[in-house]
Parts: sequence; structure tokens; C-alpha cells
Amino acid sequence: MTTLAIAAIALGAEGAIGYPQAVFRAIGHPVTWMGALIGWLDRHGNSERHTARQRRGAGLGALAVLLAAVAGPAWLLQAAAYAVLPDPVAVLLLGLLASSLPAQRSLYAHVRAVADALERDGLPAGRLAVAHIVGRDPDRLDEAGVARAAIESLAENFSDGVVAPALWCAIGGLPGIAAYKAINTADSMIGHRTARHEAFGWAAARLDDGVNLPASRLAALWLRVAAAILPGASAAGAWVAVRRDARRHRSPNAGWPEAAMAGALGLRLAGPRVYGSLRVEDAWMGDGRADATAADIRRALSLYRLACAIQLAAVVLALLILRA
Repeated sequence: MTTLAIAAIALGAEGAIGYPQAVFRAIGHPVTWMGALIGWLDRHGNSERHTARQRRGAGLGALAVLLAAVAGPAWLLQAAAYAVLPDPVAVLLLGLLASSLPAQRSLYAHVRAVADALERDGLPAGRLAVAHIVGRDPDRLDEAGVARAAIESLAENFSDGVVAPALWCAIGGLPGIAAYKAINTADSMIGHRTARHEAFGWAAARLDDGVNLPASRLAALWLRVAAAILPGASAAGAWVAVRRDARRHRSPNAGWPEAAMAGALGLRLAGPRVYGSLRVEDAWMGDGRADATAADIRRALSLYRLACAIQLAAVVLALLILRA
């Protein structure tokens, strides 16, 4: 029950104030600390002289070191807080610390910046803005491609940047959310099918798929509920798209929130895309129009904000039910 309270405080605090810039300038951010450790482990443990099997074992060991270095101190901090402080104060402190790890506000700001750029300065500015949040080549995107990329990023990152941290915080408190964020950061840095990282990052990528599996389904649910409330959105469309398209996505998890977003807004998302020089022949999510615009990005942001609020309400409701 206390972990639910920690999750509720974390979501509420992060949604209200985000991660203060003054704190970032003074000490950085927990994800940058994790990233620094992952980078060090990659540089020192991922040798091109080793076989693929050796590199896979080294990657597994690096992941174990990362989790111990992140979840261990978080567990000690949580135990110390409960040992020294009254429970309500400990829960408040742990919730505020955990609030550094969801990404509700920053995700909203980055995606809104794409809509602002397209509306204010046109396609070149939109390409520049979307390059901050997607890995594909922005110069190959037309205006509709930029808008779809922003909406797809919003949907996918709602799952792994907002719902998954909240879920693992509700399950494991500060150690749970810290461990999840370490896994997700490792996947984003080394979980790629490249010559350098396909073997070394295999464990991080597979574990990330596993820990994100329940959150991706939950994210689709929150988006569907939000679509039932938001004027102009379609909960039925979200449900149809998820049932028909989610499992056709190349990712075992990204298809769920992307299909829900596409069906709710009457759009077509995903589909064939280019990452660097590699063309990915992915399935389409949804059967609406593909010519998305900046206005569609703003509709997606409205749906996203409502889904975030629904998630917080669900956590608070669950906490109240358990207390009763």
C-alpha cells in the first residue's frame, strides 16, 4: 500500500513541477548518472576482440552491475527512510525522490515543440524539433511524416516513460522505479541491433521487453479510457486498432499504445520508416488517414494529458480501496 502512495506522490509531483532546472544544473539527473555508468561499462566491457557469445555474457554481467549499482542504493535509502522517519514523512520523501524518474512533463514539452515548430516555421523547423525525440532520418520526412513521428513517439514513450515507471513504483517503491529506469536507459543506449551492440546489449533489450510488457497493455487501456472522454476521439476505434494491429508491430510492446493512439484519433501510424540508411518495413497501426498535421499532434497531446490524469486517478483510487 505504501508503494502505491509513493507512486501517487511521484506522479503528482512530476506532473505539477517536473524536474527543477536548478536541481539539474546543480547535480544533473538520475538518468544521466545511469547513462554515465552504462557508457563506462560499454567502453570497458564490450570488446570487439571477443566472440558474440563472450560479448553477450559481458553484457549480461554489465546489466547485473548496473542494477546492483542503482537498485541497491535505492533499497537502502527506502529502508533507512522507514527506519528513521515517521511513515507519512518517509512516504512523502520517497515519492518526491521517485518523481525524478517519470517523464510526463518533459515528454509533453518535447512533442509540443514539434507542433509549435511546424506551425511557426514550417517543415525545416519541424524536422529539427522531431530529431530530438526520434531516431529516424528527419530529412526524409515530409510534414505528415514529422507529425506522425511525433505522435508515435508520444504514444510509445507514454508507455515506457510514464506508465512503466509508475507501475514498477507501485510494485516496488523507489527500488522498483529505479531498477526499471536503469533497464530502460540501458536498452536505449546499448539495446540496438548494430555490430557493436547486438550481442552486448542483448540482455538489456530482452529484459526491457519483459518489464515493459504489462505497461504497454496498460498504456493502451488508459488511452482508450481517455478517448471515451475526449471530444472527437474514439474509444471504439482505439479498441479495434489495438485488437487488429498491436501484435503486428515489430516491437512486442510499442504497437499497443501506438495502435490505441492511432485508432482513437482516426490516424494511421508506424508503417515503413527509415532509420539512418536502414528502411524498416513495419506494419501500419490504425486504418485512418496518414496525412497527419500539427493539429493532430495537439489532439494527441490532449489525449495524452487526459490519459496521464486517468492513470494518477487509478493509482489514488487503488490506494483508497486498499486503505478502506
